[in-house]
Amino acid sequence: MARTVRNTASATGAQEGTALRRALTTPLLYFFILGDVLGAGVYVLVGQIAADAGGAVWVPLVVALLLAMLTAASYAELATKYPRAGGASHYATRAFGPFAGFVAGFCMLAAGVVSVAALARGFGGDYLSAFVTLPVWLVAVLFLALLALVNARGIKESTRANVVATVVEVGGLAVIVVLGAWLLLRGDGDAGRLTQLGTSEKGAAAAVLSGAVLAYYSFVGFETSVNVAEETRDPRRSYPRALFGALATAGAVYVLVGMAASAAVPTARLAGSSGPLLEVVEEAGGVPPRLFSAIALVAVANGALLTGIMSSRLAYGMAKDGLLPAALTKVLPGRRTPWAAIAATSLPAMLLALTGGVATLASTLVLLLLVVFLMVNTAVLVLRRDPGEADHFRTPTALPVLGIASCAVLATQIEAQVWLRGLTIVAVGTVCAALTVARRTGRADHR
Repeated sequence: MARTVRNTASATGAQEGTALRRALTTPLLYFFILGDVLGAGVYVLVGQIAADAGGAVWVPLVVALLLAMLTAASYAELATKYPRAGGASHYATRAFGPFAGFVAGFCMLAAGVVSVAALARGFGGDYLSAFVTLPVWLVAVLFLALLALVNARGIKESTRANVVATVVEVGGLAVIVVLGAWLLLRGDGDAGRLTQLGTSEKGAAAAVLSGAVLAYYSFVGFETSVNVAEETRDPRRSYPRALFGALATAGAVYVLVGMAASAAVPTARLAGSSGPLLEVVEEAGGVPPRLFSAIALVAVANGALLTGIMSSRLAYGMAKDGLLPAALTKVLPGRRTPWAAIAATSLPAMLLALTGGVATLASTLVLLLLVVFLMVNTAVLVLRRDPGEADHFRTPTALPVLGIASCAVLATQIEAQVWLRGLTIVAVGTVCAALTVARRTGRADHR
């Protein structure tokens, strides 16, 4: 898929100039990325994808994987060329200046907040209904408040919980694949649904593209892994292998889960459920629905917790760099957790959870990330004139070009109401960027 630029510098030399310890090996990095990608999205969105694409749920999942791989190739080059924390904001700043860097960072921050809101809505859906029936909006608000408290308690407790939760959620997906196969073997499923592409309102091509927008949500997460490239022993070799391997693994799991769900459950029933994988469990029997609902709730909560941690720390970091108000750098005296940044990211998530459904929020997240990915794919081409780190990974020029095109194509499939919500967020980020750059310029002029 890509080739490597080989220079005379050694790998040891590439490790110099970093303040962080290079401790991550290729396997550790692979599991880090896999855990970030293989999250809760598929637990919630399979039904929404079926509503857009029909019974062939696996097709938009494959398309979304291929499109994600294009942008992942750009991240692989930039992460090995500039193996330091900062991610898309750092790359955009190097390529286009601090204004673009701020916009990229703000969009990443907003995407994290929107993602947490979507997962909060998913938590309050059919999976929770297996235990208790409550208004989704109420559950979402209470869930986000509890999440903020766990986040504020400490990173050690949060990451320990993540290890257990990741094992649980992967086990839940494996159960769905096995149950789907069992239903087909005993003659109760319908494999014919796997070839039914399109709906009464959309043709095959439109169905695939609109379904791919939602499916894309299931693959996001890989972009945050660039922040640990600085702590990887040999990022030139390890990062591309771990990144593409983790995405391919997640893609294979998602496709199998999508096929199992579609073959096991009628498309209309799948599309109408906010807990689509629970429908597979109920159709197959043998596994207590409450047990699987508990697994799904753990997966959704874990995804929301990880994203909430990322969002609050990003806000805290941007505040420390002077890009956001300094008040967001306040921490709890004992816990040393950024309580102000946690509050500042949790409150907008609550508001979004009250004003949008899961599909709308997921599409908003994708739109924000498309803005970021467009910058990253373009930055790869602009920064080709900069040698960067010696012996870094280099992706073929065609891939970032195709990545730019994929962002444009996916953007055309996003609905008007989502555009309105997304552009409002981008506009706020643009104004903040202009004010920040003007303030910094003014300070520099006074020196």
